[in-house]
Amino acid sequence: MRLAIAIATLTACATVPVQEMSDARQAIHSAEAVGALQRSPQALMEARRLLQAAQTQLESGAYEDARRYALDAREQAIKAREIALRNHGVLRSNQNH
Repeated sequence: MRLAIAIATLTACATVPVQEMSDARQAIHSAEAVGALQRSPQALMEARRLLQAAQTQLESGAYEDARRYALDAREQAIKAREIALRNHGVLRSNQNH
């Protein structure tokens, strides 16, 4: 019985990952702003998929899972942005030759 109460208390203490969701959205927008849709579409689509999974978990009350998905989405969006910037530099140097 005490274990059930402790688990319920810990679950109730899980906070909504508002900041993590916001950070993931901002990272995706930043990646889109530098052309990730054209230059690193797979990484950007994965970031979007992870953010959608985070939203689904959030809506079901699984806040820790939502937090993990949101953090993964942010990391994937950063990767998409870096790839897009790197590919943009390659495209520019190829156009100059």
